Amino acid sequence: MERKNWTREELIVAFNLYCKIPFGKINYHNEQIIKLAKAIGRTPSAVAWKLVNFASFDPTLKARNIRGATNAGKLDKVVFNEFYHDWDTLAYESEILLAKFLNQKIELGNEQEIEKIVLREGKTREAIVKIRINQSFFRSAILASYDNKCCITGIPLTELLIASHIIPWSKDEKNRLNPENGLCLNSFHDRAFDKGLITIDADYKIRISKSVAIFRKEINIQKFFYDFEGKQIELPKRFLPNKDFLAYHYKEIFVK
Repeated sequence: MERKNWTREELIVAFNLYCKIPFGKINYHNEQIIKLAKAIGRTPSAVAWKLVNFASFDPTLKARNIRGATNAGKLDKVVFNEFYHDWDTLAYESEILLAKFLNQKIELGNEQEIEKIVLREGKTREAIVKIRINQSFFRSAILASYDNKCCITGIPLTELLIASHIIPWSKDEKNRLNPENGLCLNSFHDRAFDKGLITIDADYKIRISKSVAIFRKEINIQKFFYDFEGKQIELPKRFLPNKDFLAYHYKEIFVK
C-alpha cells in the first residue's frame, strides 16, 4: 500500500522530472515516471499526479489558463518555491538525489577534459562537476519546455538544439539555471542571438539587427534572418522567457 506522505527528497526529484519531461508527456505511461515510481516505492499514477500538482503553481501555465491538479499539498508549494528562488542549488541537489534513487551514475563527459579545465581555470574538480551537472539540467529543462523544437524555426533535431541563455552565464550568477532565462534555439540562431544579431522583444517577436541590413540582398541572409523578422517565437509550455531578461538582452547585447 502506498505511503500517504511524500518526503521532501521525493518531491525534489519529482519536480526535477516535472522540469525535464515535456508537459504533454506527463502521464503514467512515461518511462521516466515509471522508473522513478519504482525507485521510490510509488505507483506511476501517483508520480504523474504529483507532477500535475506542480503545474498548479506554474505561472506560465496559469497565464495560458492551463490548470494543474487542485489538491496540491503545502510541501509541494514549498519545494516549487525553493526551486524558483534558488535554481542553482536545487537543480544540483535534485540531480544528485535522482541519480541516487535510480542507482545511476551521472554522466559528466570526458574525465581528462574535466581535469584540464581544473588546471586551466584553477577551479576545484567539485566546482567543475557541479557546473556540468547544472548545465545538463538547464538544457533538459529548456528543451522539454519547448517540446524539443527550436522556438524560431521549429527544427526538431536535438543534435542541433541549444539551451540558450538570454542573460549570459557569466553576467547573472543567480539566474544561470533559471529556465525563464532560456530559449531553445538551433545552433545558427543561438550564435546570432549570442552576438546580438537578433533579439526577442517584449511581445516575443523576433527583431533583426541593423548591422545585418547591408547583406539583405543575399538569399541566405533573407532566408535565415528576414524571413523570421516580426514573427513571434513558439512559446514554451512552461517557463515563459522573463521580459526583464529579454529587456537586458535588447539593451546590453543586441546591436541596434
